[in-house]
Amino acid sequence: MAAGSRGSGTSGDPSAEVLSRAAEAFALLAAPARLHLVWVLAHGESDVTGLADRVGGALPAVSQHLSKLKLAGLVRARREGRRQVYYVDDADVVEVVRLMVGRLTERAEDRAHAPLRRLRSAGD
Repeated sequence: MAAGSRGSGTSGDPSAEVLSRAAEAFALLAAPARLHLVWVLAHGESDVTGLADRVGGALPAVSQHLSKLKLAGLVRARREGRRQVYYVDDADVVEVVRLMVGRLTERAEDRAHAPLRRLRSAGD
């Protein structure tokens, strides 16, 4: 298949539209506050008040972040009485966020324990 062609399957490059959509989603998740919101919602649904409490943000700021994530299709909301309940309805988004944040957390923990391991092995 020629370079730049739009083949299907895993060997072909994604279309420009797909790459553009992915870049937009990653750009939204590049903001730590929005990434934190998606992380929290990947573990269960919540209303804006609960999210603001959990992530430590002001209600208007959290609401604005949620609006952007909702417009991008990364989170959804449903009405329960007078409140909106937010959730992630895309298993792929959940998987990507959990994978990235989980791996970086593991690396940070490994680095934190590295001096202790060096001290223990030096004493052997």
